[in-house]
Amino acid sequence: MKRLKITNDHGWTPRTLRKQEWKIKNTLLRQRVMAVRLVMEGYSGKEAASMINVCRQTASHYVSLFNEGGLELLLHRDFAPGREPFLTEEQQEEIKHLVLTTTPAELGWDVASAWNTKLLQSYVAKQFGVSISREALRKLLHRKGLSWTRPTYTLAKGNLDEQKQLEKQMDLIKKLDHQGHRRCRSSVHR
Repeated sequence: MKRLKITNDHGWTPRTLRKQEWKIKNTLLRQRVMAVRLVMEGYSGKEAASMINVCRQTASHYVSLFNEGGLELLLHRDFAPGREPFLTEEQQEEIKHLVLTTTPAELGWDVASAWNTKLLQSYVAKQFGVSISREALRKLLHRKGLSWTRPTYTLAKGNLDEQKQLEKQMDLIKKLDHQGHRRCRSSVHR
């Protein structure tokens, strides 16, 4: 088995790589730098792999990435693009706007005063011709900054004049109570 070797250090030393490790928050990326640093310090690929808890081939891959493109290539990660979303960005925004500004009752969908995922699922199927799970809708709304809350009653606005009058009465009651309390205390000490 051929010994792993750093063929191009790209200006990095074990000391500067260690400092770089401390700056990296992502554990997997820090592990990559650590593997290269350990090989640079003279550890074999097998020893370095064992120390960072990966197989020898993974450590070898990290070293070859570093040799080829330095730290930039070592820390670069390509992610798969993922599945196409069920709804376009415009459709997602339309759903968010719908949830924020209307009720199912206003649109004649139901007598409900608030949207739920079951109603939204039906709306999306009819409006956009897309079948989407309730969980996917919940996640979509969460990504759009919305969260599910239980509907509550909203009390009508109170009369401002009556509220001020009540506050004055409460202040007077507190004042009288405080004075009476003081009188009671002073009579106890006599």
